[in-house]
Amino acid sequence: MRNGRRFAGRWLLLPALAAPVALVAGIAGGLLRAGVVLPVTGGDWLGAAALAHSFLMICVVLGTVIAIERAVAVGHPLAFVGPSLSAVAGIAQLAGAGQLAAWLALAASLAFVAVNIVIVRRQRAAHTGLLLLGAVCWAVGCLGYAAGLPVNEVPCWFAFLVLTIAAERLEMTRLMRRRPGTSAALAAILAALLLGAVGSGVLFGMALAALAVWLLLFDIARRTVRTQGLSRYMAVCLLLGYGWLLVAGLAWAGASRGWPLRDAALHGLGLGFVIGMVFGHAPVILPAIARVKLKFGPAWYVPLALLHASLAVRLFGGLLAVGAAGNALAIAAFAATVIGAALAFQHSPSRQGQVHGTDPS
Repeated sequence: MRNGRRFAGRWLLLPALAAPVALVAGIAGGLLRAGVVLPVTGGDWLGAAALAHSFLMICVVLGTVIAIERAVAVGHPLAFVGPSLSAVAGIAQLAGAGQLAAWLALAASLAFVAVNIVIVRRQRAAHTGLLLLGAVCWAVGCLGYAAGLPVNEVPCWFAFLVLTIAAERLEMTRLMRRRPGTSAALAAILAALLLGAVGSGVLFGMALAALAVWLLLFDIARRTVRTQGLSRYMAVCLLLGYGWLLVAGLAWAGASRGWPLRDAALHGLGLGFVIGMVFGHAPVILPAIARVKLKFGPAWYVPLALLHASLAVRLFGGLLAVGAAGNALAIAAFAATVIGAALAFQHSPSRQGQVHGTDPS
């Protein structure tokens, strides 16, 4: 970790600048697709952002952030090639060079696979193997996207995110006592998820729903939600996210059968589950990577409540534009909360309540 931090400052400049730009553009594109009238003139970049909303949010923003985390863990300058390439892919996409952006994302995903191979060689464990499988899913999706192969890139990209989150939760719960057969059940669920990502949408959706049930039953968050402070906040984020994963999985299966549930499938998964996990893990990931100390407090629950309430309005209330605007506001509020927490720590006479960069949940 010390080596990763030594190199991080030099190699993270481009991703640190490009990822927030891609995030803002991806959110703006998503709002435009949801029918929200934006107070901007638009232009070519806004049209490109709307057309490539999934690409920007998954491959550029989340892919870059996850690749940075893994590069810091490896601690070698070459490990930062992947997040740099995915950051440049976002710039290319917004500049109108969509095909170049697709190939850059593919190169970034292949570099990410190489980084995960290094991690597996260092630590042979179930969770590192899952991280590698997730990286391969990202690469498969990017290959289909760039080369025009008959592969639906979106399930593969989402499989990358879901497997990454599942691997991190598996690592946290590896020392917990489980009933016989629980590990075999998880392996079967993840195998179905992989098959569904490249084949059957119904299978993919049902595997997502089954994974949600498994996590709700066996994740350590069921215990830590009864604690206090940061541990409880993270557990709330996790459990709410698992609920949305269940909703998204069932909606994905239904949408694959022609039911009008596409928005619930995509955004229940992308916002309710994935972004919910980001809200939960950012308080420990940021200190670990960027050495930014954060002060935890009740204000962290505000963007979390706004995210889930606005998503419910969007998916169940029939107010697509209102809900989408609330989703964007929740992400902005979370960014403001992180900045406020960093400033609060700097001006705090006590370190009580600080975040140290280890996952307490």
